[in-house]
Amino acid sequence: MSFQVFGIPVSRGVAIGRALLVASSRVDVAHYFIDASRVEAEIGRLREARNTVANELESLQRAMPAEAPPELSALLDVHLMLLHDEVLRDATRLWISERHYNAEWALSAQLEVIARQFDEMEDEYLRERKADIEQVVERLLRALARAPSLIGATAHGARDFGGEDPLVLVANDIAPADMLQFKRSIFTGFITDVGGKTSHTAIVARSLDIPAVVGAREASRLIRQDDWVVIDGDAGIVVVNPSPIVLEEYRFRQRQIDLERERLSRLRHTPAVTLDGEHIELLANIEQPADAEAALLAGALGVGLFRSEFMFMNRPGDLPGEDEQFEAYRAAVEAMNGLPVTIRTVDVGADKPLDRMSISELRHEHALNPAMGLRAIRWSLSEPAMFRQQLRAILRASAFGKVRLLVPMLTQPREIRLTLEAIARAKQQLVEANRAFSDIEVGAMIEVPAAALIVKTFLRYFDFISLGTNDLIQYTLAIDRADETVAHLYDPWHPAVLELIAGSVAQARAMGKHVSVCGEMAGDTEFTELLLAMGLRSLSMHPSQIASVKRRILRTDTRRLEQRLAQVLSSEAPGVTAAQAFAARGGNEQGQMEGNGRARNVGA
Repeated sequence: MSFQVFGIPVSRGVAIGRALLVASSRVDVAHYFIDASRVEAEIGRLREARNTVANELESLQRAMPAEAPPELSALLDVHLMLLHDEVLRDATRLWISERHYNAEWALSAQLEVIARQFDEMEDEYLRERKADIEQVVERLLRALARAPSLIGATAHGARDFGGEDPLVLVANDIAPADMLQFKRSIFTGFITDVGGKTSHTAIVARSLDIPAVVGAREASRLIRQDDWVVIDGDAGIVVVNPSPIVLEEYRFRQRQIDLERERLSRLRHTPAVTLDGEHIELLANIEQPADAEAALLAGALGVGLFRSEFMFMNRPGDLPGEDEQFEAYRAAVEAMNGLPVTIRTVDVGADKPLDRMSISELRHEHALNPAMGLRAIRWSLSEPAMFRQQLRAILRASAFGKVRLLVPMLTQPREIRLTLEAIARAKQQLVEANRAFSDIEVGAMIEVPAAALIVKTFLRYFDFISLGTNDLIQYTLAIDRADETVAHLYDPWHPAVLELIAGSVAQARAMGKHVSVCGEMAGDTEFTELLLAMGLRSLSMHPSQIASVKRRILRTDTRRLEQRLAQVLSSEAPGVTAAQAFAARGGNEQGQMEGNGRARNVGA
């Protein structure tokens, strides 16, 4: 039966494929593919975990006091029976051997199948037994966690595990670290029940440059394993088991999108210069050193944001040491061939927790309000040894190219002072150790209203500022950007947001300091003219967004934009006013350019 699910569009395009469900669990589950050569070893891990749980349950039975109710012993018998049930045992082995899932993923996938079967039972008593199988699987997952796999994640192609059809990933939510595990894998699209347009799961989905819909509420419950699914990343619609006519229509759209991307790729080496001669610096946001290659291929003039926190995530052991970080930063710097690389110090917390924390408050379940808690620079300052270690690694990498240091979520002068003191101390330690480094520029992220309101103070201490619009909008409007229930209130066009951005840019330009935007607004062509009108000449975005933003820049005359900025900023409905002042003008200008036969190559 065909039906539709509606959510929030976060990454444009069309994806068509078979649904692959990642079941949610109260236990954190790692999801990755294993090599074919390690299938038997992974099945062995599962067998050992089952034996461990069986011993635990049998020990509990033996140790049960005589006065214990007989129902308790009967419950343990049920759990032992379920533990060895062939439906759970054999099917889980198939997920490993045929799909090459790791043991944890295979267990959670089979739990999803069994749970649906229980949900469809008419007998209420039998439906309630679903809780027993969930408890058994959680025991197995905990046993597997105590004996972690030595098998690394692999990037399989779609045919490496027996599947011929493309796949789309469906989940309640996907942690950013898990998204990175899937970064070079087989999925053509993502669907999640929760999340907002600028949650980090959405950001990483966009970085994969594949269609995604988040905040789809019941998607993971309604969609079944291997259903045919179409993701309309432009409209935020998921079509499940589409009719042949609908399927062919979406396939036609896919071909049109591919042609558009091909046309945009011709702009790769075209300088981003407006019609009135303003040069715009287009930079790339990256998560890993390997992403630098994509930045260069997209024509980026440097890295405007290296999110170093992704090196700290999805690690079962200790955090990365100084040498490991140094090698990663140096790899990115050298890959950029002399172009600048801006490295942001670790920004964990909120929707980017670490797997193993030295401070438990950073974990979701231990924080009352993680978005307002111990995160970003607050965590770094609370862990001075770790912070100086990262600073030393970044400084050492500066000996191999142009490096800028960016500090996230600063809010007050005391944090500025402590941060600069930590940098000075890290430099002194390198001098004492006779380690080479360069005198790098240090910048602050403006992503909290408090920072935007006293940006003059920040500009006295820092060489540049970078506007993190995602968090700036979140904190200005008091909206959790990862919460789909309030996603409709997340409004980049809100007058307060625009005033804070425009004011920060004006102050930086007045003081002769470099200012850029590295949030999602930078890569959204809907805001390109507005940001240029505010005076921004440096934008940092995911590499896949550079070509479309460049095309918009090539068609823009900033002298005309400046005349309309005051009108937008003074409006009670800036989005509507901007659409009238900028978008309509842009369409007329495009027609005029084409009519005049300008020689500049502006793409499609």
